[in-house]
Amino acid sequence: MSFGLDGVRRRAESDKSVKFMSLLHHVTATLLRKSYYQLKKDAAAGVDEETWIEYYEGHWDRIENLRERIHKGSYRAQPSRRAYITKEDGSQRPLGIAALEDKIVQQAICTVLNQIYESDFVDFSYGFRENRSQHDALDALYVGITSRKINWILDADIKGFFDNLNHEMLLNFLKSRIGDKRVLRLISKWLKTGYIEDGKRIRQEAGTPQGSVISPQLANVYLHYVLDIWASWWRKIKAKGDMIIVRYADDFVIGFQYHEEAETFLAALHSRLSNYELTLHPQKTRLIEFGKYASGNRKRNGKGKPETFDFLGFTHICTKNRKGYFFLRRKTKRKRLKRKLDEVKGELKKRMHEKVDETGEWLAKVISGHTNYYGVPGNMDIVKEFYKQCVWMWLRTLRRRSHKARKLKWESFLKKAERLIPRPRLVHPFPEQRFWRQRLEVGAG
Repeated sequence: MSFGLDGVRRRAESDKSVKFMSLLHHVTATLLRKSYYQLKKDAAAGVDEETWIEYYEGHWDRIENLRERIHKGSYRAQPSRRAYITKEDGSQRPLGIAALEDKIVQQAICTVLNQIYESDFVDFSYGFRENRSQHDALDALYVGITSRKINWILDADIKGFFDNLNHEMLLNFLKSRIGDKRVLRLISKWLKTGYIEDGKRIRQEAGTPQGSVISPQLANVYLHYVLDIWASWWRKIKAKGDMIIVRYADDFVIGFQYHEEAETFLAALHSRLSNYELTLHPQKTRLIEFGKYASGNRKRNGKGKPETFDFLGFTHICTKNRKGYFFLRRKTKRKRLKRKLDEVKGELKKRMHEKVDETGEWLAKVISGHTNYYGVPGNMDIVKEFYKQCVWMWLRTLRRRSHKARKLKWESFLKKAERLIPRPRLVHPFPEQRFWRQRLEVGAG
């Protein structure tokens, strides 16, 4: 971070009401070059059809030229290339793939905005922030449910958030801290430039493209003013019992001690979001009984086991440990697990005739990546089963490629596979250990 940007951060931290009138001069060739290096080298190309590797040739001069165009006002944002990915429910999620130079400038502006908003964002906001990860959000939720008197969980989903974000409202939110019209004009260009689909250019009147570099930052700003500040006020002023909040981008979970307060908050949340042209998804938003006492309470009332909820790829379940105490189990979400296994199966078919060692190295990376995310206490039986399923699918693929391979036995093949693919082990500690240690490190108590 440059001295200038460090000064912006110190000023933002010391005065929460200051408006920054001059920010664009922080977008230097050095920052743009750093932003270029931060981009994914294998990312898909936008409408410019230029990849990271292709841009590298002569990139010092090209970035200097880009800086000049930005400061002279001759830089023009290009429309995104529209692409789709399949969601877990089978529907299609639209993505906006920006041109390479747009990605570079967006990354640089994100760096500048981070100096301001990192001091503004609330503590329960975790998505796409410095030194915060999905597991930090999962740890916070775990600790909140297990250490507070939480009996009810509001599992909320904003319907089509990225598609319905209001441009004018977002720019007004930004203006409360940013007075540099040149920066605001850049952001406005990215919002309104639209996308190319089937050879036609479509302008966007609302929303911000999922997949663009700056969209997560803009989403955080929007939800900071729409949800976070308001929810913090509600917890402080309205709530009489315990209340916890954890938000990761547009995915958030709120816990309550009292059912009446949960219902009151939910009704107020509907009204709050509608004021900003957002709505809760009627099928994906649920208020469920959940927590330490949920099993006992439901049993006394003649009800079944507590319902479960999903958050960041994990299904959260009320269970007990070996000593009979409450244990919040987090297991890999079933749909995520099935989708990943299907992906591995399809890729193994493509690699059927590759060398065994090469396929083993690839599969080791897949399993390692899966374990690094899902290897949490209480989920290792699922992680180990994923390992076995992957190795078994590999064996079945090998058996199909020759008569000799058909004689391979499971037990002997598993031993050979273990030399290339180590068995998964627990990666993450118990959440309370990491959560409280990190809070002490940053002076949060």
